[in-house]
Amino acid sequence: MNQLRHLMLEELGRRNFADTTIRSYLHGVEHFSQYFHRRPDQLGPEAIRKYQAALFTKFKFSPNTVILRLAALRFFYIHVLKRGWSMAETPYPKKVRHLPQVLSQEEVARLIDAADSPFHRILLMTLYATGARRAEAAHLKVRDIDSQRMVVHIRGGKGAKDRDVMLSPKLLEALRTYWRGLRRKPKEWLFPGNRWHTASYPVTTKVLWTACEKAAERAGLTHRHIHPHTLRHCFATHLLEAGADLRTIQILLGHRDLEVTTVYLHLSQRHLSATASPLDALTFSGQGGHKHSS
Repeated sequence: MNQLRHLMLEELGRRNFADTTIRSYLHGVEHFSQYFHRRPDQLGPEAIRKYQAALFTKFKFSPNTVILRLAALRFFYIHVLKRGWSMAETPYPKKVRHLPQVLSQEEVARLIDAADSPFHRILLMTLYATGARRAEAAHLKVRDIDSQRMVVHIRGGKGAKDRDVMLSPKLLEALRTYWRGLRRKPKEWLFPGNRWHTASYPVTTKVLWTACEKAAERAGLTHRHIHPHTLRHCFATHLLEAGADLRTIQILLGHRDLEVTTVYLHLSQRHLSATASPLDALTFSGQGGHKHSS
């Protein structure tokens, strides 16, 4: 399995897949192998069929997670084992699209105020102020904060794309306060790893998860199931409610397709309340409810 793992890492690397995708694909193939207690190269289409069924029935995974697991196996069989893959025999389940959860601006303020350390507070502020994904925020570098142009450079985002977002004056001031409080000033990573924030590597995305979870608990918002991506959704929804157009929000979020960005129309209170129901245009002749004679 070690040799197969090395080959898969090599093939994923050749295609410049994101670190998160690489980890997800490797985990998917390992889980498949462990389920049958056999090497994955010794398993074929019948095992994949049974595994796909088990992902739903035994593991209770969502359709979107099952799609990801199948994508990992498809990559492994096609690019590592050089075998065929039949889409007819291994159909992808239909994707489920849920509306993301968003907080009000007051709730976001409560969340940030409830951070259990100055470091967690600056992480939460950065997530909300930039709309960055958790990996993008974790990998920000000192040079990415451009106070001259008042922009934040987000490099190597999803799809290996760079983009710029606005630098909030409040975030800039908070970053400067955070910077002044550091014993050792970071030279590369804006948010260095280890407990003293002095490492030569960035914080892990788990730290951002923890920052959200702890702040949500302290703010009494645990019922909202808050995670780093929640603040990204809040960023987009609150921009839309403030009058920003969808195309601008698409660029700021780094979405490839505008259709993905349109989900925030369903979340914006301003847009929902501005659209009248067709019932309001009807004129009724009376109170109704008259009984028909038999």
